[in-house]
Amino acid sequence: MGQAKKLKTYSSPKQPVLRSLPRGVVRSRPRAYAEWKALRRWGKLPAWEPQAAGYALRAAREEADMTQARLAERLGISQQAVAQAERVSANPTVDLISRWARACGADFVVELRRRPQVARSGVRPVGENT
Repeated sequence: MGQAKKLKTYSSPKQPVLRSLPRGVVRSRPRAYAEWKALRRWGKLPAWEPQAAGYALRAAREEADMTQARLAERLGISQQAVAQAERVSANPTVDLISRWARACGADFVVELRRRPQVARSGVRPVGENT
């Protein structure tokens, strides 16, 4: 009954795929959690890549061997709120991160340090009166 159609075939690109983007370049989409977790474990997360708070929270929960439901119970929030906080696009509050860390038996440390002032001609560093 009719001729069989030839199937299209696809091959991988001849050039190697760029695995890490140059400094200052932002990925068009975030990494999947499994990839992020593996790169983090191997110490291969690029320094230029923004840290996803949601992924860090999920990793802490998994390291504590806790389910989302169990953590939600400890935090006094819903399981859906835990799932939402673990997304790459999450923007959790410092209070939630702090309570999350305590519930997972982890430490949460935020440190802001003042950068040393570089003296320019005619300009004194902050706090210098002489």
